[in-house]
Amino acid sequence: MTYTTILTETRRRVGIVQLNRPQAMNAFNLAMLGEVFDALEVFDKDENVGAIIVTGNEKAFAAGADIKEMADQTYVQMLANEHVKVWDRIRGIRKPVIAAVSGWALGGGSEFVLSCDMVVASESAKFGQPEITIGIIPGAGGTQRLARLVGKHLAMEMVINNRTLTAQEAQQFGLVNRIVPVEGYLDAAVAFAEEIASRAPIAVRMAKDAVNAAFETTLTEGLAVEKRNFYPLFATEDQKEGMQAFIEKRKPNWKGK
Repeated sequence: MTYTTILTETRRRVGIVQLNRPQAMNAFNLAMLGEVFDALEVFDKDENVGAIIVTGNEKAFAAGADIKEMADQTYVQMLANEHVKVWDRIRGIRKPVIAAVSGWALGGGSEFVLSCDMVVASESAKFGQPEITIGIIPGAGGTQRLARLVGKHLAMEMVINNRTLTAQEAQQFGLVNRIVPVEGYLDAAVAFAEEIASRAPIAVRMAKDAVNAAFETTLTEGLAVEKRNFYPLFATEDQKEGMQAFIEKRKPNWKGK
């Protein structure tokens, strides 16, 4: 598939989607959003891919949404163009999605990172929701996912008063899994993704679904999801292989079946 706003590649069992609008600091417009989610869905269906990375460049993951595209929009036009609804497509990706972030992740860029399953940040990464400075609020999940991750008070400060988090602060508050040097940050993210891609594929998908349920259900409902995902794994070849490999003290050979 040919793209105009992103680049894609595969490194062993890791699919990589790179935002490629450097002239606009990778700001999301509708075209790029569509291509990003199209690429994610292609990798999600590829049996040779076990994990997916979304990244930008060293200066910016994505510096928000394309304000020029939205500035003259009316309420009715925003509804008709579904500027926000397109973001819901990321919830349909079953494989783990890792954000590799260097430089700015602001507004829609920060919201995209919040939608990912894990985050590798370079030492220069900065996260923020500056929408209040242009008279709007986050509209792609920023108010909800941020509050669930960092708590009400910090989320309020970020959304209402434009507080920006450094990579170190983001890790402290649970937004980032690990921090790596700017040089080679993508290689570090790929190495992390390869670890995940080496796990039993069906179990990984079930685990992702169960953990996500913790953010969208009550404890009782979440535990029901966990059980619903746990028991069927005993009908897979990978469960038999994994446990036999453990007993035999060898590395398992996953089949994804």
